[in-house]
Amino acid sequence: MDFPLLTTMIFLPLVGMVVVMVLPKGSDQMIRWTALGFSGLPLIVSLVMLYNFDFTTSAMQFTERHEWIPTLDVHYSVGVDGISVPLLMLTTLLSVLCILSSFNIVTRVKEYMAFFLLLEAGMIGVFCALDFFLFYVFWEVMLVPMYFLIGIWGGPRKEYAAIKFFLYTLFGSIFMLVAILVMYFSSTPHTFDMVELMQQGAGWAQGLQIFLFVFFFLGFAIKVPVFPFHTWLPDAHTEAPTAVSVILAGVLLKMGTYGILRVNFSMLPDGAQYFSLSLAWLGVIAIIYGAFVSMAQKDLKKLVAYSSVSHMGYCILAMGALTTTGIAGAMFQMISHGLITGALFLMVGVLYDRAHTREIAAFGGLWTHLPVYSSIMILFAMASLGLPGLSGFVAEFMSFVGAFQTYPYLTGVAVVGVLLTAAYILRLIQKMFLGPFDSAKWGKLTDINTRELITVAPLAALTIWIGVYPKPLADLIGASVEAVQKLAMR
Repeated sequence: MDFPLLTTMIFLPLVGMVVVMVLPKGSDQMIRWTALGFSGLPLIVSLVMLYNFDFTTSAMQFTERHEWIPTLDVHYSVGVDGISVPLLMLTTLLSVLCILSSFNIVTRVKEYMAFFLLLEAGMIGVFCALDFFLFYVFWEVMLVPMYFLIGIWGGPRKEYAAIKFFLYTLFGSIFMLVAILVMYFSSTPHTFDMVELMQQGAGWAQGLQIFLFVFFFLGFAIKVPVFPFHTWLPDAHTEAPTAVSVILAGVLLKMGTYGILRVNFSMLPDGAQYFSLSLAWLGVIAIIYGAFVSMAQKDLKKLVAYSSVSHMGYCILAMGALTTTGIAGAMFQMISHGLITGALFLMVGVLYDRAHTREIAAFGGLWTHLPVYSSIMILFAMASLGLPGLSGFVAEFMSFVGAFQTYPYLTGVAVVGVLLTAAYILRLIQKMFLGPFDSAKWGKLTDINTRELITVAPLAALTIWIGVYPKPLADLIGASVEAVQKLAMR
């Protein structure tokens, strides 16, 4: 296909940002709909990309390559495979839903929508880039809008949370930049081409691969976030506006695991095998630790935030096993977590907009008064728990099967995380939705409205679809997952 699908997908939000910025300042409604339109266009392009995608090959598709900085051999090079396509689909879908959910933003609407569109362009760019220089540019571009979205439109401690997020991510980016430069000067001829480096990396000395693996891993682990680099996440989630929390959980965390698959596993096989057990241990620690801390939370948003630490631990454990099933399970968990946790944050925002509190103990019996809201919230809570028939179960089951092939005893310990997740999820449902309803305190609460329902309905449909019929997603990622596993085990 000759049409530049990926470039169009990347730059449409940037065009939208410019258009939003030149619209009259007082025309908030026009700004909202314009931003929604320019966010919806990349989703349409991504559906066209999916329709034309060849499921049978692991080769990069829809590639574009143009000279950018000839003296350094830097190119504008983009392309996608079965690893990046589902993440692009998730990014474009969540971006549309987040902008729609942000229609209740009334402060500095123009700047908010402009920053959000810039953020979307950066996220899409990361999943498309096939040149390390371009990859790093997009990786850093995301920092700026996320910093301002938290720092301006966040909660009472928004400045602290924004600075903490920025410094943590920037700290990791410094290690990544050093690793990129070392990799560039270690290649023959010197190149930033990521596809070429996948072929050259296996020939480098084990010591060099281990050094590069550690530096890249630090950059990506902070983004996941892997324990003990997770401490920025609860603060950022708690203080961020609802839509930003959705993007943080749904997309930004996945960039870390995507980077590990694309760079650490595909380019540095000796490093991947050397640190395989360490990755598995980090995954198990995250699963258990995140679940225990979630059990102690009184704030609903913090509970969902810490649950992300636990659920992303399944990805790290499964990837650490270096098996095809494990890597496929990690991919399923990335997509499933993006859908489920993104929806949970949207639902938390719906309730907070009405009640102005996120304290779990403040509610009770909501199912009798808000039946539609409560039913949807319980659906996603059960999906997070791993109930069969929903995407969370398929993802966790595949992750455990893949991890068990290499580390059966560690996997046995990790299964405890499922019980702990059930404990804090069922406690949440019991305290908020069952029991007596305080009509004097919450009698004026209204059920979920049409706009809010539209934002979560696609996520509910996909959560059920993947849970009942995971074959299309398995077919989409299959060839590329096998290719990554073979690269990692060279």
